[in-house]
Amino acid sequence: MKKTFSLFAILLLCCAFLNQALAQNKFDIRGTVKSPKGEALVAANLQLVKDSSQVLVKVEVSDAQGTFTFSNIPPGNYRLMASHYDYALYTSGVIQLQSHTNVGELVLPERAVALKEVKIEAQKPFVEQHFDKTVLNVENSISAAGSNVLEVLEKAPGLSVDQNDNISMRGRTGVLVMINGKRVPMSGTELATMLRSLNANEVAKIDLVTNPSAKYEAAGNAGIIDIRLKKDTRLGSNGSITSSLGHGELPKVNQGLQLNHRDKNLNVFGSYNYVHRKDFNRLDIFREFFSLNEARSFQSAYDQQNRIRHQVNSHNARLGVDYNLSPKTIMGVVGSGIFTDINRTVANQALVLNEQRQHAASFLTDAFSETNRNSQSLNFNLKHTIDTPGREISADVDYAAYQSNDLQNFTTNYFNLGGEKTDSELLFGNMDGGLTIKSVKVDYAQPLPGIKANLEAGLKSSLVNADNELLFYQRENGQDVLDVNKSNHFKYKENINAAYLNLNKKWEQVSLQLGLRLENTNAQGEQLAEYAQVNGDSSFDRNYTQLFPSAFVGYTLNKKHDLGLSLSRRIDRPTYNQLNPFVFYIDPSTKSSGNPFLLPQLTYSFEFTHTFLQKYITKLSYSRTTDNIITVLSPEPDSDPTSEENPVVIQQDRNLAQFDYYGLSVSVPITVARWFTSTNNLQAYYGLYQGNLANTNLRNGRPTLNLNSNNSFTLPNGWSAELIGVYQSREIYGFLDVQPIRFLSVGVQKQLWDKKANLKLNLADIFYSNRTRATTALIGYSERFYQRRDTRVATLSFTYRFGKSQVAPSRRRTGGAEEEKRRAG
Repeated sequence: MKKTFSLFAILLLCCAFLNQALAQNKFDIRGTVKSPKGEALVAANLQLVKDSSQVLVKVEVSDAQGTFTFSNIPPGNYRLMASHYDYALYTSGVIQLQSHTNVGELVLPERAVALKEVKIEAQKPFVEQHFDKTVLNVENSISAAGSNVLEVLEKAPGLSVDQNDNISMRGRTGVLVMINGKRVPMSGTELATMLRSLNANEVAKIDLVTNPSAKYEAAGNAGIIDIRLKKDTRLGSNGSITSSLGHGELPKVNQGLQLNHRDKNLNVFGSYNYVHRKDFNRLDIFREFFSLNEARSFQSAYDQQNRIRHQVNSHNARLGVDYNLSPKTIMGVVGSGIFTDINRTVANQALVLNEQRQHAASFLTDAFSETNRNSQSLNFNLKHTIDTPGREISADVDYAAYQSNDLQNFTTNYFNLGGEKTDSELLFGNMDGGLTIKSVKVDYAQPLPGIKANLEAGLKSSLVNADNELLFYQRENGQDVLDVNKSNHFKYKENINAAYLNLNKKWEQVSLQLGLRLENTNAQGEQLAEYAQVNGDSSFDRNYTQLFPSAFVGYTLNKKHDLGLSLSRRIDRPTYNQLNPFVFYIDPSTKSSGNPFLLPQLTYSFEFTHTFLQKYITKLSYSRTTDNIITVLSPEPDSDPTSEENPVVIQQDRNLAQFDYYGLSVSVPITVARWFTSTNNLQAYYGLYQGNLANTNLRNGRPTLNLNSNNSFTLPNGWSAELIGVYQSREIYGFLDVQPIRFLSVGVQKQLWDKKANLKLNLADIFYSNRTRATTALIGYSERFYQRRDTRVATLSFTYRFGKSQVAPSRRRTGGAEEEKRRAG
């Protein structure tokens, strides 16, 4: 690794000397932007264009004194265009650049149209398709009002959430979820719980990225979901309040407050959101067990009804400061905390069928659990512009801590055929866990004007420590007796070191991006000796170093047609909980477990893009994943369906040999009338799963179609409406065969008080059709289930914004512990 880092340092120095050599015989253009009253205008946008062709040469932003500088500009004829939110556009005369030039004061004229009217005209649709990503403009969506983020994602084109709360993008699992560029430290049910507790009213937009560059961590074989929270970029003191009340079968309440103060050198921002939700999950399961011999004869079955209700109370707070140390140096500190409490009750009723498929016995489990998930994070960041041509260096230091606590109480009563109780079992579980993440990263950007290219490079190192202890007690005669067979204590350490290099070059018709990322991983898992002797030693020690190349080539055929081709190699490491060998009991017949022997999955991805008229986008994609991580429901390996004991089903993530993915996506935005626009997205894909798991050879796949239609209506007197329809055809996920899913949502909005406030009414899943039906079949086992949630919800939401309207550019705050935080759950 020391040799690798030395090579990167030498490369950066060579680039710096090259930049100085290529910058000869070029000049600077300086000036000052002022208002008609002579006031210096901060954050004015300056564009330098060629006089004859109007081709954009460079963009700059005026500083706190209104001054600006364009550096290293070749000789020629240019024009300057200056714009500001509070004033009209200014265009200069021809500037004949033969030496360093000061254009003096640029006085912007008064604007004839008010700022608020310009904003209304520029409102974006809920779904925007770009050649490299899909953007969900949540802030503008009526149907997102009062929803949680997971509900918004379910409406997005190409995204789906399965019965185990796993998120997939275009039929592929292994999605990275980020908030403001920081990876979310959870997966599966943990991640879904967090997203359900996050108020969509706090979100500005969500980016869905399918082929990230080498600057991103190499994780995420299916793509990235980056949730961007709202930022108030106005100067002075500003803020907004949001309140929403929703009701399906159960109530849902979201409250939010955002405050921001910004002046020339200081920006202080903060937010607080509270979520209170009650939800249910009705899950009907029919399980059949067969002998493992050639006859595959029927042995027994469970006919189960699960009725789950849970209540979520979540507090989410964020506080940060940005300060301009100098015109070239900015430092910032951001702290955040999420505190979530979940109370869950489960009633599981199961009928046991014998070999003759007759009712033989039954058991009833009542469970109550208290779950606490708390996290705190602190980020220190620094950005320094080395010189005016655009060379800059940035650094991030992150610290994050996560605490989890689960108290579980299970009471199971067993009954014979006549309904008489034959036995009972009391089980009490307590799980305490802690996780810390320490991370540091440095990024460097270097324009190469001589070859009209840009270079990016960076280094990162992270250290993770996890300590989880699970204790189960059998309650006998009023006392708790430790059950060593079910209890466990697991520790995990991980260190990842990474370096990347990214080069961008653009010609008149061709653009090129080449990237290479190097990652070294050192991981160690330890199961404490007293539990390893009983449950088997699940300790491991892994060290590996890998390269992850990426590339993109774009070609402009003409004014109507653009082409693009991208490829990348990516890795998905198992999350910390996926490696944790703990066993969690759902009822006497069902449990889940981590898998310490789970390997990372590796993916090669290719994507071809065609853009027509800069709005109609078609994408063809292919990927191959080896050691594909999938969730498998199967009889416990040591269980025998022919024995007198009731068999147990275990849910666990395992590695499948190979997964091949073929995809097609088409985006068709249509303007039906000035008051009616429709954005339609079609995703068609075929995923082929191949391998051998749970004593079953698997070669399974089928074509799947996903349709998403978002329709916006502009009505008179400040009214607007939105209609969203989603359809997903039958889909295969590993052993699982999922039936079609469809739902429809509608919303209306009214602007109030000179458009400083709005009132939204949304009805989600009007026909209550967002339900999941699926089957799975293995050697010796089959299952079918039917799941319903509280998805038909009417929500009334009110938002009010206060403060000044003058806008200044906000600074992006992205820490360095994103990958580790995502995998912490």
